[in-house]
Amino acid sequence: MGCQHPHQTDRHRRNLTHRPRVDRFDRIYALHKLLSSQRTPVSRQRIEQELECSRATAKRIIENMREYLNAPIEYDRSRNGYYYDRDSAYGVMYELPGVWFNASELHALLSVQQLLEEVQPGFLEQQLAPLKQQIQALLKAQHSGGDQITPRIRILRAASRPPGEFFQSVASALAQRRRLAVTYFNRGEEQLSERELSPQRLLHYRDNWYLEAWCHLRHGLRTFALDSIRKAYLLDIPAEEVPEQQLQAHSSDAYGIFSGSNKQTATLLFQSGRARWVAAERWHPEQQSRWLDDGRYELKIPFSHTPELIMDILKYGPDVEVLAPMALREEVAQRLRQAAENYPICLGSE
Repeated sequence: MGCQHPHQTDRHRRNLTHRPRVDRFDRIYALHKLLSSQRTPVSRQRIEQELECSRATAKRIIENMREYLNAPIEYDRSRNGYYYDRDSAYGVMYELPGVWFNASELHALLSVQQLLEEVQPGFLEQQLAPLKQQIQALLKAQHSGGDQITPRIRILRAASRPPGEFFQSVASALAQRRRLAVTYFNRGEEQLSERELSPQRLLHYRDNWYLEAWCHLRHGLRTFALDSIRKAYLLDIPAEEVPEQQLQAHSSDAYGIFSGSNKQTATLLFQSGRARWVAAERWHPEQQSRWLDDGRYELKIPFSHTPELIMDILKYGPDVEVLAPMALREEVAQRLRQAAENYPICLGSE
């Protein structure tokens, strides 16, 4: 017999290592299906064959199902096989608990739960706790690191404002389709007003929460910052429904959070050094863009009101130029001149 070449041995080991791994949940589901379909105990050899695994893995799957999923799996020594105990609390109706997901989907659910905790501590905590515990149990059964994902997710929000103490009230009114009575503070005018609202949907925009609602005081759709709601309570009156098309026109047609029909198009020219980042950003669903031969990037954006658009333009400083319309160009130039006036010592210095 000839000796096996060492490179062939290494290649064989790599092939064994990189064989596709059957998902643990797939094996749990396969074992559940096998035991559920049999009236007599199933031998260990058949379990290993059906699950395509070793004896140790089959034993571990059985123990996982018993410990984490409360599966009534018993072993019959006389018939040398495993079976579901139909006299248990589950009886013939035992099923795998919960909705089944793969590991990546379960991690995504835990990530969403972590986002909710970051957005509003305590929000739906009581309602989500059983689901979170079940997800973690399923991940633990799969040895997929369910207890490691939460501390390894960090959410940093820039210039965010807490949604205020009435987040739950707004969400309840929205879900129950009831009107909401609020006391609202208008920051621009520094005034309080009493409003009756028909909530339509919550909007999380740029790390802050807003409510799109039909305002019965103004007889139209309005957008309200949740952190500006000073009082809120549910009314025993059904909310007025606004057609989806009208809602889309309210929140999508104008640039950013400001409502209203698009009236103009801003043309922005970004220098080549900044263009690579801006090209990957989405400023508006209907934006148009093109690369120039010299590496600069031209972006055209529909807009109605200017405040938020101007803030976005100013943050790019000398890396962007407003080409059109002229009124927007002059407004941005005026803001830059005003900003420069804050540094009189630096102006004209050598």
